[in-house]
Amino acid sequence: MALQPAPPSRVFMELVPWANLGRENNPIPALEAQPVGSRPHAAKAHPGAREVHVSGAAEVSASPDRAQVAVRVSSTKEAAAEAKKSVCRRLDYITQSLQQQGLQAENVTVTKDIRRVESAYHMEAEVCITFTEFGKMQNICNFLVEKLDSSVVISPPEFYHTSGSIENLRRQACLVAVENAWRKAQEVCDLVGQTLGKPLLIKEEETKEWEGQIDDHQISRLPGSLTVQQKIKSATMHAASKVFITFEVKGKEKKKKHL
Repeated sequence: MALQPAPPSRVFMELVPWANLGRENNPIPALEAQPVGSRPHAAKAHPGAREVHVSGAAEVSASPDRAQVAVRVSSTKEAAAEAKKSVCRRLDYITQSLQQQGLQAENVTVTKDIRRVESAYHMEAEVCITFTEFGKMQNICNFLVEKLDSSVVISPPEFYHTSGSIENLRRQACLVAVENAWRKAQEVCDLVGQTLGKPLLIKEEETKEWEGQIDDHQISRLPGSLTVQQKIKSATMHAASKVFITFEVKGKEKKKKHL
């Protein structure tokens, strides 16, 4: 039986000669990794200096760092003063409770609105609270539900990311991808008896971002709205990065013997 020809091998890393003259100002274009046998012949390259090409990828994620809850208080009375008094009494209780829990004033926004409804006055007030500690958020919401009547409505929390946290996530994905590429180059150089030199080129080739989602099957099984943990998972951000790096490669230095 005739033997089948072996398929061409593929490389994820290569040692490439580097031109000795004019290397700093006119570098030779890097050769992209491709199946062995299809690589162009580098006849003009100087055999004394070499470089290694590697790629690295990483994926990181971060949970939301902020949550916002709205507490709404309303009252309808025949006299405007009575409607204001009813709302303001409960509003004062809410704001005092928030202060006692250590919430800063800049994280609490209060709006008020009063209007005529037929022959009566209807007043509404809304307290928007921004939380950075989700455990504290749940404790405060549970406390307000227990202490206040049904005229007080607390909205489900909305989780989100600040712009700074998203930028940090992107940066982290790139740095981890670079580190993975460096480790790959370092390990292979150690394996073949070479010394990894300085980086000559670092290029981020691909980036991707997406928000975590709860699958449709899981949503269909929920009797009501998503739980807090499911909301956090759904709002979790993911970022991926792929980089290409060229390193200089040096031969192993021989240790000098002292006489």
